[in-house]
Amino acid sequence: MLSYSFEDMKKMNRKILGDTVPLELFRTIRLIGMSQGLPLGGKGTTVTIGRKIGENLPVESIDDLLQLFERLKIGIPRIVYQDERRINIAVEDCFCIGLPLLEEKMICDLEGAMLEGALCKILNKKVSVKEIKCNVTGHEHCEYEVRL
Repeated sequence: MLSYSFEDMKKMNRKILGDTVPLELFRTIRLIGMSQGLPLGGKGTTVTIGRKIGENLPVESIDDLLQLFERLKIGIPRIVYQDERRINIAVEDCFCIGLPLLEEKMICDLEGAMLEGALCKILNKKVSVKEIKCNVTGHEHCEYEVRL
């Protein structure tokens, strides 16, 4: 079976259109294609995909992960709380900012699952990540609670 790595994803040869795609395309894939097109709002799929992506990110520390999130324009993450059992990571300028409010549903589960997959690899242990704040539910930023 053919399998790609994160390094493979950086190999681009688009001479005319370049190496970026519009945010509205990403939003359309995520929020219309996956969330509306898959059973249960695509929740299981996005979590599985996100964890796999996170496991394959080229990061060796939490700081590496936070820097990569920003470099990939996922958002601007920062640790807002940390103790021996928990880390809270706020993400400013997330892909969802500016979308119409959906007060009943947080939508950044893929990004949380990416954090989870990467943190499991970095810390070499099982962690769980839950989105606890989201721009589309009216919060000032998206935020994830990491249980160590």
